[in-house]
Amino acid sequence: MTKIAKSIPETTLEAQLISALDSRDKRSIRRRLPEPSTLSSPSGLVDFNSNDYLSLASSPALRDVFLRKLRAAPDILGSGGSRLLVNGQAHSNLEARLAEFFGSPAAILFNSGFDANVGFFSCVPQLGDVMVYDEYIHASVHDGIRASRVARDAHHAFEHNSIPAFRALLQKLLDERPELQSGHNSLFVAVESLYSMDGTFAPLAEIVQVLDECFPQRNGYLVVDEAHSTGIYGPQGRGRVAQLGLENNVLARLHTFGKALAATGAVILTSPLIRDYLLNYARSLIYTTSLSFANIIAADSSFDMLVDGTAQQLSKKVLDLSLYFVDELRPRLRDVPIHLLSLPLHLQHPSSLASPIIPIMTTRPRPLSAHLLSLGMNARPITWPTVPKGKDRVRVCLHAGNTTADIDRLVAGMMQWAQNEGIAQIDKHPVQSKL
Repeated sequence: MTKIAKSIPETTLEAQLISALDSRDKRSIRRRLPEPSTLSSPSGLVDFNSNDYLSLASSPALRDVFLRKLRAAPDILGSGGSRLLVNGQAHSNLEARLAEFFGSPAAILFNSGFDANVGFFSCVPQLGDVMVYDEYIHASVHDGIRASRVARDAHHAFEHNSIPAFRALLQKLLDERPELQSGHNSLFVAVESLYSMDGTFAPLAEIVQVLDECFPQRNGYLVVDEAHSTGIYGPQGRGRVAQLGLENNVLARLHTFGKALAATGAVILTSPLIRDYLLNYARSLIYTTSLSFANIIAADSSFDMLVDGTAQQLSKKVLDLSLYFVDELRPRLRDVPIHLLSLPLHLQHPSSLASPIIPIMTTRPRPLSAHLLSLGMNARPITWPTVPKGKDRVRVCLHAGNTTADIDRLVAGMMQWAQNEGIAQIDKHPVQSKL
């Protein structure tokens, strides 16, 4: 741990900061950067950690496309400033390409998914409107909502992926707020199509149906964060909204380039009116230097991989590996105490919809992660405050570059760790029921 030199007495600020960090140390929740590494893993570590789901970051084909486009591009370095000062041709071309690719009336680039969510939710909902969101929604949405003109008592979370809870909340809000019934004010619903910590899928079709039933005035709006589904689901990797044919039922979709697409940046797909509004009011867009030309070229190259079918083949591979991993692990957990290793409820039975994100629930995520690391596998522990208290886990992220042999090693490593932790004392803890 890095120590702060104390050649002079601590100031009040220093004392406060040190106290806060010490408090996190005592609760074992202090965040630190991992050891420096590269995605190509020259150290030999098997990657079960990064969001490079399609393994495009190490793809020779994508690298060749990127370098070829880079050599041919008239502009490479920098971007010249904010989009409102310098609207690069490459930026404009990529927005047009993405609007066409995703079948959206308009598209607008942001420097990251975080910036996009903060920008949208801080300015689009108006005074008197209501915000409803899944309890597991990303921190960037929370930050955007807090910065918006929506009153604090109009921020409402509903139980994760629960349609009954969602419907009950909407009905309660309609009863309490006549302006929602009349259509005078609007209600915004924020969900993620694929949740990054749990690997669960939002019931998008059901959410749309409930919104349509409860808001016949069409003043109930759905906003979907597709960050972790981009490139993996839907035709040509266009996401879960496209997979379900719900494009016309969603006010805005967020797609990011920094996960499965191995690039940087994000795009919001929405109407021309909202695009124009964001250009005028989204501070995370207006007051920042835009993505460099090299970033734009990289993202454009990644979309070539989606268009030519490369991503679809890689997506099938990673989702097949996901099914293999869960099928191999599930029966081995039957006699393991739940507190040591377990799958979340949605993975305890076979499912037709696979995800590259698989949480392994455990009360000892750091020792499990350390054990796997000692075996040459990198799967990171996730604890509160990133996830709710009592929901600690090691999150396994699978990639197209993984193999079934890698999965076999991972399963064996987990079972070895459980054995070392005292699996013989089964009578002291409940065991998982046989499926």
